Amino acid sequence: MRRQFLFGILALAAMPLIATTHTARAQSEQQQVVNEAVGVVASFHHPGAYVDNVRGLVRRSRAIIIVPNLVKAGFIFGAQGGTGVLLVHNRNGSWSYPAFYNMGAASFGFQAGIEVSKVVLIIMNDRALNLALTSAQLKLGAEAGLAIATVGAGVEGSVTSAGADIYALSSSKGLFGGVAVQGGAIGPNQDWNAAYYGGRIPTETIVYGRAHLHQRGASQLRRALGRL
Repeated sequence: MRRQFLFGILALAAMPLIATTHTARAQSEQQQVVNEAVGVVASFHHPGAYVDNVRGLVRRSRAIIIVPNLVKAGFIFGAQGGTGVLLVHNRNGSWSYPAFYNMGAASFGFQAGIEVSKVVLIIMNDRALNLALTSAQLKLGAEAGLAIATVGAGVEGSVTSAGADIYALSSSKGLFGGVAVQGGAIGPNQDWNAAYYGGRIPTETIVYGRAHLHQRGASQLRRALGRL
């Protein structure tokens, strides 16, 4: 009986250590996505008309969603998907803390016929942003009443359908191109948000800064967007 009691005490003492180790591992996965998003933003500094158009859209945007790694397999909503971050562009030009989002679809169509590895959605107005923040799973396209256009990678780096709610672009192996995301869906990843910020925090609270979010790991990404 004494031995069982001691084993019980040791098990209870070990539980916080196990939980802490699990949280640290989970947080490292989230930080990796944030760090990879920095790399995506850095690619917008390469010279050329295409990235000039991208930077112009980002400067006028209300928010951005960056999915650094889109994978093929059954994931969240469909056969292709990945986890990325949403950041709100504040009126003073600064960027919010990142909220984690899942993105998925049965398929994503890459206009140049190259496999998609990264997807960026540039949200241009409050209506589209509010839908992204308040929907548990927002379907991209006509069902939500959203006009989605692509940022092409032609010689002139053309932007199709001026005045769209959301502009979509993608990159694979360093090549940029427009991506067809109609029929895809996005939704907040509450588990990752909770692990990254140390507790259950509403998405709106994360991006609008109504909480004391001392998450220094996001600073580099926020600064990178601010330099575009």
